[in-house]
Amino acid sequence: MLVSTDHSESVDKNKVWSEMISETYFPLSVECGNPKNFKGHLKSWGLGVLGLSEMNCDSVMYRRNKSHFEEEKENSLLITIPHIADVHFHQAARQTSCGPGGFLVEQGDMPYEFSHAQRNRLWVLKVPTASVQSRIGPTERLSALTFDATSGIGSYFVGAVRNTIESIDVINNAAREMAGQHLLDLLCLSMRSDERILDSSVSTIRAAHLQRAEQFIRDNLANPNLGPLVVAESCGISLRYLQGLFAENECSVAGYIRDKRLTRCHETLEMLHDTSTMAQIAHRWGFYDHAQFCKHYRNRFGCTPTDTRKKRRLQVASRCQ
Repeated sequence: MLVSTDHSESVDKNKVWSEMISETYFPLSVECGNPKNFKGHLKSWGLGVLGLSEMNCDSVMYRRNKSHFEEEKENSLLITIPHIADVHFHQAARQTSCGPGGFLVEQGDMPYEFSHAQRNRLWVLKVPTASVQSRIGPTERLSALTFDATSGIGSYFVGAVRNTIESIDVINNAAREMAGQHLLDLLCLSMRSDERILDSSVSTIRAAHLQRAEQFIRDNLANPNLGPLVVAESCGISLRYLQGLFAENECSVAGYIRDKRLTRCHETLEMLHDTSTMAQIAHRWGFYDHAQFCKHYRNRFGCTPTDTRKKRRLQVASRCQ
């Protein structure tokens, strides 16, 4: 979908651009550098659970306030890849700048300010926070971090974004969903390979053991034998010690495994071109009792697995009208 301020007769470009941006990402306040002559173009595509967009616009300031997200049920991250000029970002107590050759992480469930002082071209991914958490753990430590995209996995990730945008108009919806999963996995892999995302609380042996156990679980969700004993043995600690680590965080090992598996099931159900049955999806992610799976799914997401798939189909159908 392409939207542009060129198509608007309104003299209030702040309002026009704010509506376009908020519709694509989430509610934001906009302050254009030159409201009268501001020009902005925004292309966006759906890639399954991910949103991908390309933005070209003049200097602008975006603000995300508490009132924008306090009613939201699902949190998201924005991953911004600048191409022409630096972008400046302030969230919580962190301030940073990111220029071409890098990418920036923005947390949608916290207030922030984002700006660039001259015309810029940006690639932006909107990613469900839960999808990132199910792969690399807590996302709070990612806020306002910039990552190198000139080498290593970061370069591979940005290259994959480029390839997707260049091919987006000639691939079908099934390929787009697969591309979205590929980008999500590459994004998480590139962030996980950066030592800065190690939890700052990992200053004790117990905290380090917990983080290692959680990552082992996230990496092995499709393993049908995954359970507390397997986790303990793989991490070289006793079962009782492992259970104590999770209990300190008011969680059980089994509960943590179930929560991350439910997130993966939810992702799969939102992929319209995955023709698997509900039972097959549940089985793929380690749920072998269908009734229990549906019960846990409803408790987590407030609806049945079937409702999720129907809702997603209706959303896509409404966009095509």
